[in-house]
Amino acid sequence: MSANQHLALLRGINVGGNNKVSMADLRAAFEAEGFGDVRTYINSGNVLFEADSGRVGLEDRVEKMLGRRLGLDLMVVVRSRRQLENIINKAPDGFGERPDLYHSDVLFLKAPLTPARALGVVELRAGVDQAWAGIGVLYFARLSARRTQSKMSKIMGTPEYKLMTIRSWSTTTRLRDLWEKDQ
Repeated sequence: MSANQHLALLRGINVGGNNKVSMADLRAAFEAEGFGDVRTYINSGNVLFEADSGRVGLEDRVEKMLGRRLGLDLMVVVRSRRQLENIINKAPDGFGERPDLYHSDVLFLKAPLTPARALGVVELRAGVDQAWAGIGVLYFARLSARRTQSKMSKIMGTPEYKLMTIRSWSTTTRLRDLWEKDQ
């Protein structure tokens, strides 16, 4: 496993017709910036890549690159491969294991937003919503049969929401699996 493998999670591209970016253009922008082994997964801003350095400073570098090369002002969360594996391995017991019963999401947080602060703005509906703090993330599950009653959408109006990007559990684990298949 390379210590310089990273995942960039772009917030708000190709959602509701806004910030449209083709994955080919996104890959090309990362490659032109000097990143290696660039791969994208689905059309929602998930980029696996290798950098010539550790994770420090990569969020800022990627955000500036997206502005320069694609004309987009986006918030980006970067996690190393090891961090992503820890997020998955340290999920609450049973999290994501019953997709027929629960919709499970990972809310990736960008510093300075902490899990404790993010948890403070997440409203939960009893019997519908569950949330747990992780390292740099919140795990959020809502009962599928009652998901329209979930209070998850209430976070969208908060300042903290601007420092979050959300991925389904299946997308989160699939991103890890894309690295695993290279082994």
